[in-house]
Amino acid sequence: MGRLFGTDGARGVANTELTCELAMNIGRAAAMVLTDSGVHKHPKILIGKDTRLSSDMLEGALIAGLCSVGAEVVLLGAVPTPSVAFLIKKYKADAGIMISASHNPFEFNGIKIFSSDGYKLPDALEAEIESIVLDNSKPYYAPLGDGLGKVVRCETAVEDYIQHIIDTVPYRLDGMKIAIDCSNGSSSATAETLFTRLGAECHMLADKPDGVNINKDCGSTHLENLQKFVVDNGLQLGVAFDGDADRCLAVDENGDVIDGDFIMAICALDLASRNKLSKKTAVGTVMSNMGFSRFCSDNGLNFVSTNVGDRYVLEAMLREGYNFGGEQSGHVIFLDYSTTGDGQLTAAQLLSLVNRRQAKLSSIATLMTKYPQVLINVKVTNEGKLHFFTNQEIKDKIEAVKKELGDDGRILVRLSGTEPLVRVMIEGLDMELITRLANETAELIKYQIGI
Repeated sequence: MGRLFGTDGARGVANTELTCELAMNIGRAAAMVLTDSGVHKHPKILIGKDTRLSSDMLEGALIAGLCSVGAEVVLLGAVPTPSVAFLIKKYKADAGIMISASHNPFEFNGIKIFSSDGYKLPDALEAEIESIVLDNSKPYYAPLGDGLGKVVRCETAVEDYIQHIIDTVPYRLDGMKIAIDCSNGSSSATAETLFTRLGAECHMLADKPDGVNINKDCGSTHLENLQKFVVDNGLQLGVAFDGDADRCLAVDENGDVIDGDFIMAICALDLASRNKLSKKTAVGTVMSNMGFSRFCSDNGLNFVSTNVGDRYVLEAMLREGYNFGGEQSGHVIFLDYSTTGDGQLTAAQLLSLVNRRQAKLSSIATLMTKYPQVLINVKVTNEGKLHFFTNQEIKDKIEAVKKELGDDGRILVRLSGTEPLVRVMIEGLDMELITRLANETAELIKYQIGI
């Protein structure tokens, strides 16, 4: 993990940690790095943003930074993160920037950079940008006259992205009655049009962003309203996205949650049945439920595990030639269609599968048995994050838990790549046992390095 860029871009509280000055300098440095990497004098860079209040402010700062070193800026407006990745190639841009803090509360924001091929910026280029911004490794360019950049607005971004997803769907959604929770985020601009055109009767939730309600008691991190709405209205299912719509979770007709592991299991088996799962392999992370790996084994599929973060899932997919992977949190990558996790594409594929089979989602989801899991987040200071790896009492506790669980469970304790948290996750067959062990571990971490 870099000093400025975490597992999913540079993030922080807007205007205190992620300031206008920092955003401007990231824009400057990004354009310089692209120019030094062989891109022409005026690199073409797309900017998309989510719906949070600070996105306009940071967009303005990025524009100033990019144009000051000669970049041509194309503004996409409020769009999902995966649309930026897709449109880079369609519009023949040299890079793309998404302003979003994904599932985080509205006061946070972030800057995520994609390269010309639509993938997240490689570590080496991120490190070069960090060096310019944090270490002043080279002075910022200061071109004059026609060396300055310009700004244009793109009016076709939403339509082009919607049509792209429609083109990937093998079977329409005619006759389906669904609920869609947009998290008051980026999918508010796209989801109703997309799924209506695919043939579904759509009931919309949290699709009226006001700048401060993004992710607030809604979306993929707060499914309660969606669960109740689906049941109360007798709908077939519901889908929920996060703030920038690169994640998707679902609920079945009974209101039960269908998380990323279930979605992956359903889609992986279907892809395999149609000979469309490369090397019969699904790529997950160390946070993938034990039930998913057992599902893969039981169905003749291979399971490859990576570190947490969709960028690591993607790296493994590209390195080994796999075409499907994702995370329990709902980042799912259909590499044949997208270079990054795409919540609406995932929902479209899942719903198409359900409608083709004319089956209930609850019935389809029985193909995988989920192990009970407890996840506790412990807030820590920045200093505490540094001491996490060297604290002996925490190490000893983790080893003791491993011994107590034996072969019937596992513990994973890790630093969040996007928030000031240590995440404690324990899985096992005995819910009472894993709950006790998770609470004990979390309390120790809080005592040792927490806030």
